[in-house]
Amino acid sequence: MNMTIDIVDETNTINQKQQELVEQLLESAAKSEGLVGEIELSLTFVTDEEIQEINREYRDKDQPTDVISFALNEQGENEQEIIAEGLPNVLGDIIISVPRIGAQAEEYGHSFERELGFLVVHGFLHLLGFDHMTDADEKEMFAKQENILNEYGLTR
Repeated sequence: MNMTIDIVDETNTINQKQQELVEQLLESAAKSEGLVGEIELSLTFVTDEEIQEINREYRDKDQPTDVISFALNEQGENEQEIIAEGLPNVLGDIIISVPRIGAQAEEYGHSFERELGFLVVHGFLHLLGFDHMTDADEKEMFAKQENILNEYGLTR
């Protein structure tokens, strides 16, 4: 597996070590989920104001949130899956609010890096089609998140 991650930090606050952590964690998560071949995704760090605008525009929720994912492999009704040999599997986009990382790390009593990792993995699993709309789905998704974070060594 070869993963290309396009990281954009619009806040200029995520340092090189944190970006490396994100890249390594995403590669570990992809292996844990059995992904193979060429994989691509983008990860953008934004302010609360920017994520609120995105949340309002795409989810009709006029408030900041911590992470939003836009999966490119999701198929709507009557849409056909497009598979082309030799082309990368472009998973989609993850957008994370940097102020939410800090606030939630403080609220939950763990490090900025642990919360960063949690939100990255959460967004990544959404790109793979996981969600938390029902109790059963939430239990499955959150168990996967914890397993990936623990395997990587990013514990509370």
